[in-house]
Amino acid sequence: MNLGTFVVALLLLLVVGGIIAGMARDKRNGKSLQCGCDCKDCKRHCH
Repeated sequence: MNLGTFVVALLLLLVVGGIIAGMARDKRNGKSLQCGCDCKDCKRHCH
């Protein structure tokens, strides 16, 4: 694996990890894409 491939792979992993962390943080804060980003009003219908 050359240096360019390694750097691109590392950046891709960081971006994907950031997206997943953001989704987990939003879920903990009561936001979710399944509920229109407002789980506190969905009364558990979308889980």
